[in-house]
Amino acid sequence: MKSWFADVWKWRISYLFIAPFLIAFIVFTIIPVAMAVGLSFTYFNAIEFPTFAGWMNYQSLFSQDLVFLRDVLPNTFKFALFVGPVSYMLAFLLAWLISQLPRTIRTVYALAIYTPSLTMGAAMVIIWQVMFTGDRTGYINAMLLRWNIVDSPILFVTDKDYLLNVMITVSIWSGMGVGFLALLAGILNIDRTLYEAARIDGMKSRLQEIMYITIPMMKPQMLFAAVMSLSQTLKAGDIGVQLSGQNPTPGYAGQLILNHVQDYGFIRYELGYASAVSVIMLLMMLLITKLCWSLLGTKEDGRDTDRE
Repeated sequence: MKSWFADVWKWRISYLFIAPFLIAFIVFTIIPVAMAVGLSFTYFNAIEFPTFAGWMNYQSLFSQDLVFLRDVLPNTFKFALFVGPVSYMLAFLLAWLISQLPRTIRTVYALAIYTPSLTMGAAMVIIWQVMFTGDRTGYINAMLLRWNIVDSPILFVTDKDYLLNVMITVSIWSGMGVGFLALLAGILNIDRTLYEAARIDGMKSRLQEIMYITIPMMKPQMLFAAVMSLSQTLKAGDIGVQLSGQNPTPGYAGQLILNHVQDYGFIRYELGYASAVSVIMLLMMLLITKLCWSLLGTKEDGRDTDRE
């Protein structure tokens, strides 16, 4: 114990520098997660003191909650399956294309692509609701009617057959965000002499450069972008409510797992059950992060350096 305190005192300046982040991480991440896990085993209505319920919340979630099993889980998996990988691949493609431009033009394009992720609420109202309005004033309906493709306007954001597809389209457009910037930074930081040496050795196409130089040299940025893309996809929820103007969404067609948490937590005030749903969402995010790490993470060499 004395040696431990001696080590801490020896590196006290270093601990002082990391203290703000460590305190914020404990207060805003560790404690809320621990409280959510604890409350998930209780019945808590936000008025009475929580009472221990054991596994009842989880049992009800996977055996009796038909909305969760029939609508929320399939919607979330479909949404994440399309939005996460597609926005990730588009972010990489756009980052690579923009990296080929001169510096000034590159900065303008990077800001234009990244800005929608910062102004999602305003963009939702100004652009997408106007485009998908379910009457003749909506841009898409106006074009479809003008070209005689449909006879009457389509209720894109209030019809359960269209809402989730519209959500996927909007989220792909706005889901690149920080991951796009990380990929762009990774591409720009690659040593250009590697490409020159590869051309001297006979590499002729840009596709070969991407496969054998660009991707291997920026795996940390690709891992960060993949984790951010998929985790942000799982945390999406307000998009369906903002588009349809209804909570829950029509026929639960746009109901994602975060909407289910908000429904039970802030509308029904069943905070114990909402905590159980949030724990399941956390486990899903951890599994996805583990999968991304196994695909894109770097592995230790593992060789014994003491041997010749």
